[in-house]
Formats: sequence, structure tokens, C-alpha cells
Amino acid sequence: MEFHLLSIYVLFCLALRGSNASLPAEVYWKSMLPNTSMPKALQDLLQPEFKNGISTSTGDGGSYENRYGTAYWPELRKSNKVFIPSKTTIFFLYDDLLPHKIMTLNFTKSNKTSNFLPRKIAETIPFSSNMLPQILKYFSIKPSSKEAQFAKRTIEDCEAPNIRGENKYCATSLESLVDFVITKFGKKVQALANEAEKENREQEYTILKGIKMIGDKQIVCHKQRYAYAVFYCHTINATKAYTIPLEGVDGSKAKAIAVCHADTSAWNPKHIAFQILKVKPGGPPVCHFLNCDTIVWVPN
Repeated sequence: MEFHLLSIYVLFCLALRGSNASLPAEVYWKSMLPNTSMPKALQDLLQPEFKNGISTSTGDGGSYENRYGTAYWPELRKSNKVFIPSKTTIFFLYDDLLPHKIMTLNFTKSNKTSNFLPRKIAETIPFSSNMLPQILKYFSIKPSSKEAQFAKRTIEDCEAPNIRGENKYCATSLESLVDFVITKFGKKVQALANEAEKENREQEYTILKGIKMIGDKQIVCHKQRYAYAVFYCHTINATKAYTIPLEGVDGSKAKAIAVCHADTSAWNPKHIAFQILKVKPGGPPVCHFLNCDTIVWVPN
């Protein structure tokens, strides 16, 4: 039944590519959020590439633990190897969020991406740890592969209990993502993501005037590495989101999204942010830039 539905969707997508018609998820977005622009980061996930009826693309984590978040938990993973480029600014203190401050950034856009499935199809596919073997078989993923490891981690993250002050939800379709946001903020919302004229290029950026606090209530949705697009969405108390105008040394402009956490007392003492910034849980507010495939929602 699942493969039958997926095959029908493949044919439907191929037919729409040659027209100006919208895909069902786009239609749903416009009907539920008529006054909200869809970020390009989401638009890029709407029309997947298919082979033999199954999406051939796989997600690319491209960041610390995909969303900078799992180390908030009291338990550390058995393998806690973290790679962060030594020069790239990810975590920084709130006191450094100032015009003329220079930070090294790389607005990385992955060449590999897993795309959205329609909700009706996504809901027919299991999404739980005890069904992982069936999930891997369904998507022809070898159990010993890195893709299998990332799939396992994504499901475990989604099944893990909330940390203190967090409310989370994993959206397995664009439609379910929209529904979750509406239940929290209603239909008058903004959806924001990083914007950069130059991507996949590490360089120094200077913060320009015009830093804007866009909300002290936000939903942050991080794209996970999985066989299709899954977003880990969460709200965390005592946080503020900002848009930050930037100019690179090459003259290119960018607008980055950063989130600042006033209360880090529940974070793991071994969180990489504390190691980088030389501070302790419960200390000064900690900020971090978001990935280019992360979406921040704020009420209007």
C-alpha cells in the first residue's frame, strides 16, 4: 500500500514539474498560512528526486549534532565526538552581539538533502525505534551504513523526553509542521531562515547596524538527517531570537538568525558551548547561529 501511494505521488510530481501548478503541500501552506512567506529552505524540499519510486537523496547533517541541541540532555551519548571547525563562529556570548563585531561564518548549503513526503504517505511509514529494521528496509538503507546511524539517532532524539523548559515535536511532513506551529502561535506567524548571497564559503563577516530581536517566543525547527525531511521543532523557555545583518570581507551580504539562551542551567555541563566559551551552566546568556536549513517561527 505504501509503495503504491509513493508511486502515485512520484508520477504526480513529475507531471507538475512541467506546469505552474503547486504541489499539495504548497496548497496546504497557502490555505493555512496565507500571509506567511515560505522560506527558500522549505521550498527547496518540496520536489524530491526519485528513482524507482523512492527518494534517492539522503540528508546531510553538516553541523554539531544536527541542531546544537542534544547535549542539552543530562545524558551524553556513548560516542561524543564533535567536530566544529576551529575558526567558524557557532556559539558566542550575548555581550558579543554588537555592530562592528567580526565573526567567521560559513553559510553551508548541503548538496545532499532529503525532501518532504506528503503527509498521507509519511503517516503510512513507521517512525519509531522498535520499527527501525522495517524503516531501513523500506528505504533500502544498509543497517551498517552512516545513514542508518543517523536515522536511528533522529528517531531517538524525537522519542527522548523533553528537557526542562522545552516543548518539542517532530514533524514528518510540511503539513504536520504547519499544524504544529498553528497550535502554538495561530496563523499570524513569520517563518524565517538564514539568507546569504554567498554560500559554502567560509569568511569573516562584520555585524552591521540593524540587529533585530524578532521574538522572545519562538519555535525553532531543525532539519534532521533522515531518509525524508523530518524537522525537530522545539520551544525553550528564556530564549530570544535575532536577525543579524552581516557583510563579508568580499562585500557579499547576509542575514543570519541567532538564538540566545538566558537560562543554561539545565544544559549538560560538558556541552560544547561551555568548552568553547569557557563558561558554566547558569552563567551568562549563550547565543548560537542556526543552520541554513533551520526555520524559526515567531508570532506577528
